[in-house]
Amino acid sequence: MEAVILAGGKGTRLAPYTTVIPKPLVPVGDMAVMEIVVNQLARAGCTRVTVAVSHLAQLIQAYFGDGSKWGLAIDYSVEDQPLSTIGPLRLIDNLPENFLVMNGDVLTDLDLAGFFAAHVSSKAQATIATYRRDVKVDFGVLESARDGRLTRFAEKPIEHFHVSMGVYAFSRAILELVPSGKPYGFDQLMLDMIAAGRDVRCRRHDGYWLDIGRPDDYQAACEQFEKMRGALLGPPKSAKG
Repeated sequence: MEAVILAGGKGTRLAPYTTVIPKPLVPVGDMAVMEIVVNQLARAGCTRVTVAVSHLAQLIQAYFGDGSKWGLAIDYSVEDQPLSTIGPLRLIDNLPENFLVMNGDVLTDLDLAGFFAAHVSSKAQATIATYRRDVKVDFGVLESARDGRLTRFAEKPIEHFHVSMGVYAFSRAILELVPSGKPYGFDQLMLDMIAAGRDVRCRRHDGYWLDIGRPDDYQAACEQFEKMRGALLGPPKSAKG
C-alpha cells in the first residue's frame, strides 16, 4: 500500500495558527497533526508516502525527512502553483495501480488497511470514506404550496448528510480525467466521474473523525487527543504483546 498526503494548502481558515507554520505541522497534543497521519499509515502497512507540498514546503520536508523515523519511505512532490486537491496527483511519477490519498489534517480511527483492501477488492476506480454529519438549522423551517399555503413546519430541524472525510482510495485510471498543470479539485473529479459513468463507491465510517479546518475544530482536536490517543495510534509499544 502506498499513499499520497495532501499538504500544500495555506490553511487560511485556521489562521492565526497557520501564520508561521503550515497546517500539517500544527501541534495536537505532543505531535504535529500530519505526524499522526504518518504514524497511522505506517501502522496500516504503508511502505511509501508522497507528500504533495507547496506553502512553506521546506518546513514540512525538514520535519519529516525521508520518513525513516516512522518506518516508511517519504518523498515530496512540490507544486509551483496551486493545483487544488486532485491536480497534484498528475505531478507524481510511478503511482501504483491503487493508492490512498489523505488530507494532511484529518484525525480519524478509520481502519486504513481495511478501507484500502475493500477498495481493491471492489475493483472500483474511486472509494470515498464518508461520515454522517448532523447539521442543526437554527430557525423554524416552512414549506408551502405554489399558492403560498403552508404545508409543513419544522422547528429547528436537524438535517443529516454523508460527507467526505478527506480519505480516498483511487485507481490510477482516474488520472485520465485530471488535467495537467491546472487546478483540479475533488469536487470536479466527482462530477466528472459521475458524468463519465465511472465506478465510484462510498464507504461509511461510524467511528471518530475530525477535520481540523477551523479554529473550533482545532480546539476540539486538542481537547480530545489524549482521550483518543489509543484509538488513533494504537497501544504504547510497552503495552504490546
